[in-house]
Amino acid sequence: MRFADELRHREKDDGLSGQRKQPTSGLENNDAALPFVRSSRCRRRLPAGGNYFTTMSANTNSTPANVQKVARTDEEWRRRLTPEQYRVLRQAGTEPAFGPGYEEFKKQGVGTYVCGGCGAELFSSKEKFDSHCGWPSFYDPANAKNVISREDHSLGSVRTEVLCAQCGGHLGHVFKGEGFNTPTDLRYCINSVALKFVPASTEKLKSYQP
Repeated sequence: MRFADELRHREKDDGLSGQRKQPTSGLENNDAALPFVRSSRCRRRLPAGGNYFTTMSANTNSTPANVQKVARTDEEWRRRLTPEQYRVLRQAGTEPAFGPGYEEFKKQGVGTYVCGGCGAELFSSKEKFDSHCGWPSFYDPANAKNVISREDHSLGSVRTEVLCAQCGGHLGHVFKGEGFNTPTDLRYCINSVALKFVPASTEKLKSYQP
């Protein structure tokens, strides 16, 4: 089944059919937007039945020694995060494709993307590109020590889950070898609600508190 057919099937199960906008580059009417590395290819495999949750593997990459861990209780996370942020970051959920967060992502200019849960620096606008998959895409982390990965077996095949090294929040997945015209041929497919954009003009990462 092709990607577009799978996406329509998933949206129908979730009651989203007819609401999704057609994917565009987001640059035609926004001169301030950062130019993307563009591609029309996407091999993102989607689960049927609208199941946005993944099962956590116990095989987690070790957190680098120089990363300061953020530890909070489940109750504290629920108070600090919106329901959708909590579902994605703390329960490994996946937001619907081509949502308002993705549209906003395409319009954002130069700056840094930090974790929506703890404020750790994760990605930069320099490494963002438009994969036309409906989720924010990057080809490399801006601060690799704050991004870790582990195997995810939730859909019956092995994928690579991406997490924040500081708070352990689920960010998305990373895919390789898809043929994108980027320096790494990697696609970090990240949920927009898991990120907070800090524009370069007002960038104060140390003082940012989610």
